[in-house]
Amino acid sequence: MSASVSRSVNQTVRAPGRRVSCATWPSIQTAPRRSTQSETSRAMVRTGAGCSGEVASATAARLAAATYHGPVSATRKVLLAAPRGYCAGVDRAVVTVEKALEVYGPPVYVRKQIVHNRHVVATLEAAGAIFVDETEEVPEGATVVFSAHGVAPVVHEEAKARRLRTIDATCPLVTKVHAEARRFAEEGYRILLIGHDGHEEVIGTAGEAPDHITLVDGPDQAATVEIGQDAPVAWLSQTTLSVDETLQTVARLRERLPLLVDPPSDDICYATQNRQSAVKQIAPDCDVLIVVGSGNSSNSVRLVEVALEAGAGSSYRIDHAGELHDEWFATATIVGLTSGASVPETLVAGVLEWLAQRGFEDVEEVAAAEEHLAFALPPELRRDLRKAEAASS
Repeated sequence: MSASVSRSVNQTVRAPGRRVSCATWPSIQTAPRRSTQSETSRAMVRTGAGCSGEVASATAARLAAATYHGPVSATRKVLLAAPRGYCAGVDRAVVTVEKALEVYGPPVYVRKQIVHNRHVVATLEAAGAIFVDETEEVPEGATVVFSAHGVAPVVHEEAKARRLRTIDATCPLVTKVHAEARRFAEEGYRILLIGHDGHEEVIGTAGEAPDHITLVDGPDQAATVEIGQDAPVAWLSQTTLSVDETLQTVARLRERLPLLVDPPSDDICYATQNRQSAVKQIAPDCDVLIVVGSGNSSNSVRLVEVALEAGAGSSYRIDHAGELHDEWFATATIVGLTSGASVPETLVAGVLEWLAQRGFEDVEEVAAAEEHLAFALPPELRRDLRKAEAASS
């Protein structure tokens, strides 16, 4: 299971489609994982590493998920997808706000939702964080944290003009896409950015090279987007998209642009890929598949789509167990459960408890990959943490 869940039974080696363990709900406990280590990252093991080249074929083959083919029980059962929940970038962003509150004291302002989860935002608000939509809402000289989704360069300039102490909690994988956008622009490329119009990550990436970037919002737009013929063309993508839909979009773009240049490595986040692969494994055996995640979480919404496309009888996205409905499970024997990359494990535990009360006590985790990636906190925060520790010693 994820690092935040422990069982009272021994775990086996994880492999795609292999059962990890089987236990009833009361044997599951939760404890939030927190990483504040100074190293940039630790080793990561997942199904498929980053690749370049012919994305539409190589990536599709690499991401083909093995389907779960374990024994189907006549009793009610939960197939618990792994990995699920917090990714390294979300964990880093949440801990960044928590540590900023410790070091600087409340209030700490946060531009946009630090991550797209209502429970996380409400918890941080209760601790003293104040969430705002724009930098101009932050009092001059105050502390502001930029969300995990990233911001355009103009936002940094606005913060500097207001003499704000800034802490950049942008996910390093999003920062990588920003760097790719700048490099392609400097080399004279037109850039087709595959993503959802209005999403904060897309706005931030587009702001890195606004004169070079054109948004492509899905496969349908690939056939109609205006593409100039005066420069070479490359593509980038939002990190939280559906893998399959992105591949379709790239394939359609390549029909018009045979020389379309790929990014040097996958832009879609490892956690997004892993969570989608895990859902693909269990979905064909699930009468119902529940995705825990907020409605503005792109990766959570995509998981519902992936579940239905992979063969789940039905799939629903919920914020928490209170949004579940008994009628969804009236004829269900096998229920799948997963959560988006910004969802704390305590919300999954609440769903498991709700299901156990209705006879779904048998819980089996099916793992698609292991994740061990962890990002260091922002350097400006690490510096002030060291100062605070030195002052108190």
